[in-house]
Amino acid sequence: MRRTPRPLPISSPLDPASLAGRLDTLDLRVVTWWAAHGITLVRLALGLVFFWFGVLKFIPGASSAEALATHTISVLTFGLMPPHVSLPLLATWECTIGLGLLSGRFLRVTLLLLFAQMIGTFLPLVFFPQETFVQFPLVPTLEGQYIIKNLVLVSAAMVIGATSRGGVMIHDRRVAESALHTQTLYARFRRRFHRDP
Repeated sequence: MRRTPRPLPISSPLDPASLAGRLDTLDLRVVTWWAAHGITLVRLALGLVFFWFGVLKFIPGASSAEALATHTISVLTFGLMPPHVSLPLLATWECTIGLGLLSGRFLRVTLLLLFAQMIGTFLPLVFFPQETFVQFPLVPTLEGQYIIKNLVLVSAAMVIGATSRGGVMIHDRRVAESALHTQTLYARFRRRFHRDP
């Protein structure tokens, strides 16, 4: 697995001897650490959630989403896939996503499986509003809240996907603006000469 480069450290513009300078330096160190490790931690946390919840679906009655998930799959397959088939299949799918995220291997395929699975998780809001809302559309039931929180998982997966080609999180506006300016100049050069430098 390719290691992503660490963000370049940026020095504080304030006097390091002053309280404001020391706080700014501390803030800079924390933000630099977040930028260097945040994507990896999001990937591992997301992988753990998927693997854990997938394993629970292998244990009858252990997952709170079991009934809703099997009911949704039954509707999607026009009743052709019974719960004793669909639940282990879904569990395997989620565990596969979890293992892909935890290992960091085959991320594009893993994220494709994740996004496909996420589409299915939102369908009960449409198929079964009586089960997912106390008062449609503003007051979700516990199951509805369980589904809506998946927006966070989708967003986290998008962030992971955005850096899957070796990109990094830029924690300093000046560096980001400089990189954007360089990218703009490169794009103009390519448009003008239709070739790489």
